[in-house]
Amino acid sequence: MAFLSESEPARGVPLAVIPGISRIVARNPSLMTYHGTNTYLIETDDGFTVLDPGPDDVGHLDDILRATGGAVSAILLSHTHSDHLGATAALKARTGAKTYAFHLSADDAFIPDILLRDGDCALGMLAIHTPGHASDHLCFAYRDGILFSADHVMSWSSSIVSPPGGDMADYVRSLRLMMARDDRLYLPGHGPPLPDPRPYVQELLDRRLKREDEIAATLAAGPLGTRDLVDRLYSKTDHWLQLAAERNVLAHLLKLKSEGRVEDRGEFWAATGA
Repeated sequence: MAFLSESEPARGVPLAVIPGISRIVARNPSLMTYHGTNTYLIETDDGFTVLDPGPDDVGHLDDILRATGGAVSAILLSHTHSDHLGATAALKARTGAKTYAFHLSADDAFIPDILLRDGDCALGMLAIHTPGHASDHLCFAYRDGILFSADHVMSWSSSIVSPPGGDMADYVRSLRLMMARDDRLYLPGHGPPLPDPRPYVQELLDRRLKREDEIAATLAAGPLGTRDLVDRLYSKTDHWLQLAAERNVLAHLLKLKSEGRVEDRGEFWAATGA
């Protein structure tokens, strides 16, 4: 499918996204994070809301404080993966800002000050629970059709769904939830903004459903392990991408098992009744 790309962004400075919103791209580039985590700075009457403070990195924290002049009035979390949550405690300690996140944190060490549930309005945004990539994942609907899609929908790549925190059935449901909306611009957790997102989301959904049908059809020919399925269905050569693909395959298998289409035989998976 047609993913978007961008040149490596300037480091340490806020990059304008739309009026009132900028992003600082953290210095944590990788195969999993693209150029790095997008930390969004949202201007408010009281200062700045910081959405996803990013990794636990002193340099990135200093970048946020310099860009906001320390005037951080709130800290908003899309989910508690370390590349989004890591700098939160330090930013809170430096600014005194309250933290807002999903009420059932996937990280036992993190309890937000303000507990958000699906449908809550906070900081001028609507919280939308979108589990799949992470059980506590939230997207945030801003205004004028703008939605912070975090890691649920990214423009540069599809998301990893890695059990147990990741759940493919939830992910598919959450994609369908996005399809029912009419947002015009997504601001993802990694990579550039995504305009006209609905056709892209449909492609992501179609791709996932096609993959699970391929897995079921492959297992109909005989039992296989997750790594065998990756070797047959994916063209990944990088070791880390192969591991990510294997986690996605496992998530698909667990979804298919819940639907009665495959069964777990220990080291191998098989089509039901095979």
